Amino acid sequence: MEMNDNPSGEKKMQCSDESKCLELLESILDGELQDSGKEILKEKLAKCQPCFEHYHLEQAIRDVLKTKCTKQAVPTELADCIRQKIQDIK
Repeated sequence: MEMNDNPSGEKKMQCSDESKCLELLESILDGELQDSGKEILKEKLAKCQPCFEHYHLEQAIRDVLKTKCTKQAVPTELADCIRQKIQDIK
């Protein structure tokens, strides 16, 4: 991943290594990387506007999903009906 050492402190407006950056962002959000990865992410977000925006969008989506998607018991009859329909299709 290329780090932009812009002495003015401005964020770059295009990411030169978008696929690797997105992979890093998702790994961080999934909790798969340790502190060293988090430090790399912090530096990247400070220097790259597209990565900054993508990170916050992904984080917001995940937060909404956590609050809106709850485990609820499915009625046994409904589960049985769905299983039967799947078997009928096979």
